[in-house]
Amino acid sequence: MSFRKEQLYQKQQFHQTNEQQGYINLSAYTTAEELSTKVKETLSKGMHGLCFSLYEDGQKPGDTIGEEQIRRRMAIIAPYTKWVRSFSCIEGNELIPKIAKEFNLKTLVGAWLGNDKDKNNLEIVGLLKLAQEGLVDIAAVGNEVLYRKDLSEEELINYIEYVKEKIPHIPVGYVDAYYEFAIKPRITQACDVILTNCYPYWEGTPIDYALIHMKNMYYQTVNAAQGKPVIITETGWPSMGESLRGAVPSLLHFMKYFMDTQVWAKEENVEVFYFSSFDESWKVGAEGIVGAYWGIWDKHEQLKF
Repeated sequence: MSFRKEQLYQKQQFHQTNEQQGYINLSAYTTAEELSTKVKETLSKGMHGLCFSLYEDGQKPGDTIGEEQIRRRMAIIAPYTKWVRSFSCIEGNELIPKIAKEFNLKTLVGAWLGNDKDKNNLEIVGLLKLAQEGLVDIAAVGNEVLYRKDLSEEELINYIEYVKEKIPHIPVGYVDAYYEFAIKPRITQACDVILTNCYPYWEGTPIDYALIHMKNMYYQTVNAAQGKPVIITETGWPSMGESLRGAVPSLLHFMKYFMDTQVWAKEENVEVFYFSSFDESWKVGAEGIVGAYWGIWDKHEQLKF
């Protein structure tokens, strides 16, 4: 997920009124218990997409995860989503699209790219294999590569163009922070679909303005896309951890943000992949304690609300 304690690019016209932005007023739900009931109702109606959390306690990227664990977690989330997003095509991640299809879910399948070219090649080969097997509905070539500065713009475009040539029947995109598509027009041009991550929390936005800010991020990406489809591939709010300026993690704020994004997405027909399905302890590190608490379900696979 994104880590943005210092943002490089801010959306103009942030301070618009709630009415102008279509803010969902949840002030009537003053307690976690009251809001929990409403959130459960919203969740039961289903959402567009969920980012799949692969790792249990003691596991981390680099570990190979088996089919049984993936199938158990997929069974938990399948009743609540139409799409599942995966982040890699190796080390067990290649099983996620296969199992998602068993549950009649659509797949946004990502090849994780970094500064290890050999590993990148394995990811690309894995993505193409899954696509040829009919397990990929949208292909994502890289996730926040430019933000991390793991690859140059030219190197990333070469990967995108190669995948597009090999699987011309499948939409191909690249995932990054919303502002990258405005300042990197060649990347935007190379993609069939624009896959944007929008995190008000990582820009220190107070919860009362979080939906407004997220919508600004989304519509900035729409403007940069020049008519290409735009999908929010990550957005969410942590239920525990450190505050970041005005952004305060809490169960109440987590539920409010979830409600706001789901209601807005359905009203305006915006495709959103919520981050994330389960809490993952390995994310404590560069992101701080807060990194481990973005799931709708906790690390024990229990709903938080």
